[in-house]
Amino acid sequence: MSDIHAVTDAEFESVVLKADGPVLVDFWAAWCGPCRMIAPIVEQLHGELGDKVTVMKMDIDENPATPMSLGIMSIPTVIIIKDGKAADRTVGYRPNMKGDLKAKLEALIGV
Repeated sequence: MSDIHAVTDAEFESVVLKADGPVLVDFWAAWCGPCRMIAPIVEQLHGELGDKVTVMKMDIDENPATPMSLGIMSIPTVIIIKDGKAADRTVGYRPNMKGDLKAKLEALIGV
């Protein structure tokens, strides 16, 4: 999981909701096969946009409160949060997911 920060329920508000710029949060679990398919995509986005976008992961088994409060019903779910609100939500794995997420992030940071 490279140097992507694992965010917890306790710090979600201060680290994600009150962040200055956009934050991409990958909600996942160790037993989830599609989550493992998304992990390299999230790491690539972190490598390409990490200086402009904060990228984090949250293990839903260890941190159930935040996913429940956000209405996450299935994983993987990737949420882009800007100004304390969900700007975009992607559920499941799909082809060209990296391109879609990168375009949405770049639109939010004005690239």
